[in-house]
Amino acid sequence: MNTRVVDTNEYVSALRELAEEGRVVSMLIAGSSMSPFLCHNRDYIYFTRPDRELRRGDMVFYQRDTGQYVMHRIYKKKTDGYYMAGDAQTQIEGPLRRDQIFARIIKVKRKGKILRPGNFWWEFFEHVWIRIIPLRKVVEKGYSLLSWKKQ
Repeated sequence: MNTRVVDTNEYVSALRELAEEGRVVSMLIAGSSMSPFLCHNRDYIYFTRPDRELRRGDMVFYQRDTGQYVMHRIYKKKTDGYYMAGDAQTQIEGPLRRDQIFARIIKVKRKGKILRPGNFWWEFFEHVWIRIIPLRKVVEKGYSLLSWKKQ
């Protein structure tokens, strides 16, 4: 089996071009900022150019001014731009300009199953989890303690 090493920025740039043409593009998740909803090297995202007004809770793909590509949720939209946070984060990033956002995630493959808007977990992370950023660490600690006691 031949292995080919590809520059991440070049790869994502090529996927960005396809998404901006209106195609649906898939990509394996790299990184842990969207945990617990999406996991590194396990889950996939499917994205395309935004087809509607972006709103709180949407998962979007954007490019920072540094050139780095990031996929997070919109925490809030204000007149000065968009503010973002990953599901595993308590820090809010922003403001980001609308032209930095090039795609909206329209479905995911999580634990081998396709999830879309309307799925319980999709809706939970989009509407509930995004609103409890200050409480996330407490919720995760409680969950860890419960999981540990079951062992």
